[in-house]
Amino acid sequence: MKRLIPVGDNHMNLTPLADVLAYSRGDLPMAKKLDHILVVDLEATCWDGEPPVGHVNEIIEIGICPLELTTGKRLEKRSILVKPERSTVSPFCTSLTTLTAEQVAGGISFIEACAILKKQYQARDRVWASFGDYDRNQFQRQCDDMRIAYPFGTRHINVKTLFALSRGLPAEVGMAQSLEMFGIALEGTHHRGDDDAWNIAGILAKLLEKLRG
Repeated sequence: MKRLIPVGDNHMNLTPLADVLAYSRGDLPMAKKLDHILVVDLEATCWDGEPPVGHVNEIIEIGICPLELTTGKRLEKRSILVKPERSTVSPFCTSLTTLTAEQVAGGISFIEACAILKKQYQARDRVWASFGDYDRNQFQRQCDDMRIAYPFGTRHINVKTLFALSRGLPAEVGMAQSLEMFGIALEGTHHRGDDDAWNIAGILAKLLEKLRG
């Protein structure tokens, strides 16, 4: 049975987390691919205010960090640059992410990026995680808009909510503050997908360690 914890108007599906903990104890077989969690962080085109007419938010970077369940080790830090098709990188976006229009112009298409997630990371068969629901919602929205198959399965862990629940906080906090509360140094550049995925995986590793007792 799926268990839901109410968080404001949202609900957090605890089934992925329960499966992860069971696998780490050796209670589940490998059939569900609970060998590691795919931690994902997105960067998207953005503006200081409303998008220009005809422009929409589009993914320009997918950061990936697989977290090994049995050891708690972060296995890889990867950045996939994605070329936007319906928007451009604004100066505001560059100031936030450091990504330039020239950099993302050399990226791959969104459909190619989704294929990498499905084929190289078997994303449809693995639990994946992000810090908040923005990444999940943006992926779903862009896939729907472009009529591309969603690259992930249904099992998603919201690390932002999980952290707040684990610490008994009255409200969710950002990634940088979560790291600080754990006494973990932020590595790399904040608001770059690969660095943020790496840091989020570090937070999740600590949370899983505490949940296992």
